[in-house]
Amino acid sequence: MKQIVFATNNKHKLEEIRNILDNALNILSLDDINCHEDIPETGSTIEENALIKARYIKEKYGYDCFADDTGLEIKSLNNEPGVYSARYAGNDHNSEKNMQKVLENLKGKNDRSACFRTCIALITGNNEYLFEGKIEGEIITEKKGESGFGYDPIFVPDGYTQTFAELGNDIKNKISHRALAVKKLINFLQSIQ
Repeated sequence: MKQIVFATNNKHKLEEIRNILDNALNILSLDDINCHEDIPETGSTIEENALIKARYIKEKYGYDCFADDTGLEIKSLNNEPGVYSARYAGNDHNSEKNMQKVLENLKGKNDRSACFRTCIALITGNNEYLFEGKIEGEIITEKKGESGFGYDPIFVPDGYTQTFAELGNDIKNKISHRALAVKKLINFLQSIQ
């Protein structure tokens, strides 16, 4: 089974990716390779941030790896928070404060349409690849649900009446932006084995 590093310090993302992959790959965490640095995310797009993280691991540790970056893009907020989703309300990556800032900024706005976009950067050998997953939906006016993480309690995907946090991980891991990007990653990796 192919061994590959997932360059993230986010334990929720790591668990979600492992669940989506369902043992299709042997995923190593940053802890597994003794990487305890906070990899800088200095890109101006989610694609750039994903590549920065993947290149950091490849250059410093030598492993084939992939990294993702995700942004919530809200149409009436000029696609904010976008690349700054994790630190929208400050550098402490506080999901509660981030959600409150989104809800505050949307007060009085009729258009609450939004999308989640994930970009995965894969480096295998000397080659780099990008895979994108995107899901449309809308931001509701108050938090609902207990599962998931990040903005899940305020995002309702198109075709559903519940938030990601209400739908639960089984459904979310089949339909989410990250799931769509990961499926593209898996299909690609299987095609080159």
